[in-house]
Amino acid sequence: MKTAKEVIETFWEIQDGGDYTKVINLFAENALFEDPVYGTFNGKAEILDFMKKMNIEVHSREMVFRAKKIDGGGEVAWAQWIVNSPEGEVEGCGLYRVENELITYYKDYMNAPSNSNDG
Repeated sequence: MKTAKEVIETFWEIQDGGDYTKVINLFAENALFEDPVYGTFNGKAEILDFMKKMNIEVHSREMVFRAKKIDGGGEVAWAQWIVNSPEGEVEGCGLYRVENELITYYKDYMNAPSNSNDG
């Protein structure tokens, strides 16, 4: 059985491929996803709709997410990440709960954006 850390490493590998909808199979039917910008999504269907929106947002805003560090133990994992775009860079952290190799909870936290155009 995969650990929470391994599941989240898989999540990031899939996400790095550029199609966010492909991560949906890693979520439990009753998963809860909390995004600091777009809100809360309850269940796999709402999460899939959000991932479709992320495909559009990420590509149209030229955003590139990358994980800096992924770790965890038991049913809990976390990923420290960074997103770069023409508007600047933002660092954040995702917290995950994984049960039976499926994500049941995911919440992102973000730092205030730093503008790469500032002196």
